[in-house]
Amino acid sequence: MALTYNSFVSEIATLTVISSTVLVNGDNNFAGIMPGIIDYAEGRLYRELDLPVVSVIDTTTTCTSGNRAVSLSTDQGEILVITSLNLLTMPASAPTVRLPLLPVAQAVLDNVYPSQVGSAATVVGTPTYFSRLGNTELLLGPAPDQPYPLEVIGTIRPSPLSGSNSSTWLSQNVPELLVAAGMIFASGHMRDFGSQSDNPQMAQSWENQYQALMKTMNVDADRMKFYSQGWTSQQPQQLTPPRA
Repeated sequence: MALTYNSFVSEIATLTVISSTVLVNGDNNFAGIMPGIIDYAEGRLYRELDLPVVSVIDTTTTCTSGNRAVSLSTDQGEILVITSLNLLTMPASAPTVRLPLLPVAQAVLDNVYPSQVGSAATVVGTPTYFSRLGNTELLLGPAPDQPYPLEVIGTIRPSPLSGSNSSTWLSQNVPELLVAAGMIFASGHMRDFGSQSDNPQMAQSWENQYQALMKTMNVDADRMKFYSQGWTSQQPQQLTPPRA
């Protein structure tokens, strides 16, 4: 059954035998751990599953003529992984042409395109390469000879489940995995984390359940991206030898 924020809190409360109020608001001794449970569960699921739902396409960024540095847009969220970066050229009276840029190390750009006067590059042209300088900044090589639009395709972290965001893709589509991951964190909290070595049964039991569920969900994630057997969206099948 799909979960909302309230039903997720309620389910964790039932499994931990900690009231929903204490989970969310805490008590006189501890702050509420629900944000930590959600951060752990969602972070782990997004990292391990590589879901299409976290992919975005941004075409709002335009590079500046003579400046190799480009600031990425964060309108849809901070781009964590750049899947592809395309330069969009717009010839007169012709369709837009997409030119894929190749990722290289910054040292390559610095050595191949070293000339610069002040903030302006002296060697300009149509960029061919890019290097990621920081979370939201790229370097292009060569520096652009005009303000080309960019098409950035990458992954973000969607807004987390919360009181103001009552439903997410994870809570709607993989609620059992979300609960299992949440209970791993909650079990560690209840055992003060370090003492799990003395009494590991609860956390380990949920870890085992999580791994079993993750194994099947990883198959679905591959099918969503046509990464399944034979680059299809079909369930992997055991090969059957031909009849004699």
